[in-house]
Amino acid sequence: MSGAVNVNHKVVTTESAWVRYSLTGVALLLIGLLLIVPLLSVFYEALHQGWSLYKEALVESDAVSAIKLTLIVAVISLPLNLVFGVAAAWAIAKFDFKGKSILVTLIDLPFAVSPVVAGLIYVLLFGAHGWWGAWLADHDIKIIFAVPGIVLATIFVTFPFVARELIPLMEAQGSDEEQAALVLGASGWQTFWHVTLPNIKWGLLYGVILANARAMGEFGAVSVVSGHIRGLTNTIPLHVEILYNEYNFVAAFACASILALLALLTLALKSYVEWRTEQQAIEDRKHATEE
Repeated sequence: MSGAVNVNHKVVTTESAWVRYSLTGVALLLIGLLLIVPLLSVFYEALHQGWSLYKEALVESDAVSAIKLTLIVAVISLPLNLVFGVAAAWAIAKFDFKGKSILVTLIDLPFAVSPVVAGLIYVLLFGAHGWWGAWLADHDIKIIFAVPGIVLATIFVTFPFVARELIPLMEAQGSDEEQAALVLGASGWQTFWHVTLPNIKWGLLYGVILANARAMGEFGAVSVVSGHIRGLTNTIPLHVEILYNEYNFVAAFACASILALLALLTLALKSYVEWRTEQQAIEDRKHATEE
């Protein structure tokens, strides 16, 4: 027999011990085979020929350029995603207006469209034979096969993360506190900075972390618009592909290890934010009970 009972507001399953242990073992085995082993193999392949070769691969000029470009793209795209995500979530969660459902659908569009297709769209718009290609060429403006195109492609694939994290959070919180602040004479900006933002800070940070991870690891859309110009338009994932195709495995895995470290850092930050969000929810419930 199996089932579930509610103990102190927590659902506790009543399956037998062998069922729990079997399911846990299968889950751990899959995690080990699909996640842990590949992750460890990246670091092994990067370091098994010595620290000197590993360091040499990372300080090589093309690798340094790829790292710098990846950071530049993230630094540009993240603030734009943050502003758009907060504005879109605030509008959707706090107001009713015509076209609201359309805006929600557009926010979800990058989840439904392949990144490669997104990159091709930018090529059709801004490429040499695209809709605005001739005008851009006449004014000596480069978007495709240049940094602006990489930034645009990265923004496209990352902009849903912040908004999608904040919309349900803001909807659950409601607008009572904002309305109370406005009644007491606070301006719109004062209400946002002192009421709305403190309530969403952990959800906002969570969305930014996810967007940053996607921005640094994006391959498909960036690959289409970058042109794979070494030292100029290659991000870390593109540089890894080139090195691997050239059978330079140590350098390829050395650069890949940077992405792996970023993934581990992202996971640690994500776990911390989830913990802080849970603690904040507990404190809010306790405060509401005391009142």
